[in-house]
Amino acid sequence: MSSVDAFLEKARSGLTRVTPEDADALRGEGALLIDIRPFANREAEGEIPGALPVERIHLEWRLSPDSEWRLPGVTAESRVIVFCNEGYASSLAARDLQLLGLTHATDLVGGFRAWAAAGLPTEPGGKPALP
Repeated sequence: MSSVDAFLEKARSGLTRVTPEDADALRGEGALLIDIRPFANREAEGEIPGALPVERIHLEWRLSPDSEWRLPGVTAESRVIVFCNEGYASSLAARDLQLLGLTHATDLVGGFRAWAAAGLPTEPGGKPALP
């Protein structure tokens, strides 16, 4: 196993990752879906309705429960599901959010592409990321 594979496996060991169908159900229960894909991917492939686009570089500041720049309503108890294109970078991001105190942070297995392949709702992309 390569060092990056071991790094990813360790990050995932603390996550309860969710399938696209589970993420959709949790979204219906109030979970926040956070899209960390770059703008070019969101524009080209589409977006999940209601997901919040947050560039990876801003993620910790926008979601840390004690950050003065956090999104309104985010608390340590918030249920957050992070997703990227295919579910690799999102695992690392979700682990980082847990380390900052967001205990219910996790990621979407297979990312946006798995969501779309499952036939779940998407919409044309291109919304700018939250500042």
